[in-house]
Amino acid sequence: MRNTRTSSPITPTTRRAATAAAAAGLLAAALLAVPTAEAAAPRPYGAAELAALDRAVLGADVGGTAWYTDAANGRVVVTADSTVSEAALAKIRKAAGVNAGALRIERTPGKFTRLLGPGDAIHGAGYRCSLGFNAVSGSTRYFLTAGHCGNVVRTWYTNSAQSTLIGPTVGSSFPGNDYALVRYDNASISAPGGFTPANAYVGEPVRRSGSTTGTKSGTVTALDATVHYSGGGTVRGMIQTNVCAEPGDSGGALYDGTKALGITSGGSGNCSVGGTTFYQPVPEVLAKYKVSLA
Repeated sequence: MRNTRTSSPITPTTRRAATAAAAAGLLAAALLAVPTAEAAAPRPYGAAELAALDRAVLGADVGGTAWYTDAANGRVVVTADSTVSEAALAKIRKAAGVNAGALRIERTPGKFTRLLGPGDAIHGAGYRCSLGFNAVSGSTRYFLTAGHCGNVVRTWYTNSAQSTLIGPTVGSSFPGNDYALVRYDNASISAPGGFTPANAYVGEPVRRSGSTTGTKSGTVTALDATVHYSGGGTVRGMIQTNVCAEPGDSGGALYDGTKALGITSGGSGNCSVGGTTFYQPVPEVLAKYKVSLA
């Protein structure tokens, strides 16, 4: 029986068409493919690269930013306040150069400022700050507060009328650090203690006390953070938290139970919308001034 089935001959033209169609099908399949987590993961960055990136962010000199190194994930996490423009963030990325892939940029409400303001608590020269922790050296009594407070106030009083003396600022460091030491020259003022210096850890539940907002609570979110305040001044080695604070809270105590952790430096936001705050670690201050907590 004659085979009535017909077929088209394979020619160079049809062979090329078939090859092109197959290639197009492979391309379409590739475009629809979902990369695995391993394929999508960014390359790891080492300690030297992260250290170089930290220096690059500092060198970009963008006010209103804070950053810390997340070594576990190979990242430098930059937090930008509401004053930082996209052009300024682009400046940071440009400064990062080949290590820009290790940047993680986040936003926070408000403005990173030193929390100095008028009101009640420790007063001097038209400013108000907050007392941190009481300290002693022999029989001499002191207290710790913020360095940007100590820089502008040489003599402290308990009231805004400046009628009840506390004593003088005997040491102060800002920028770079943010701590000051004030001596009690008024023997009638009590100086309770009971705290022990300690190092904070990420995730630690903490409280902060200040003359403006009282006692507020939150969590430590990073260590060894750097912050470049919008009003000027960069400090390093800070404890970063999500505890709210407002002007006048500067110098107040950050603690966990009886563990003295930090001295309030500054931050963004307020106690209505929240924000990010930074603290000078207490152990460094005690070592600097050779004093002990009361």
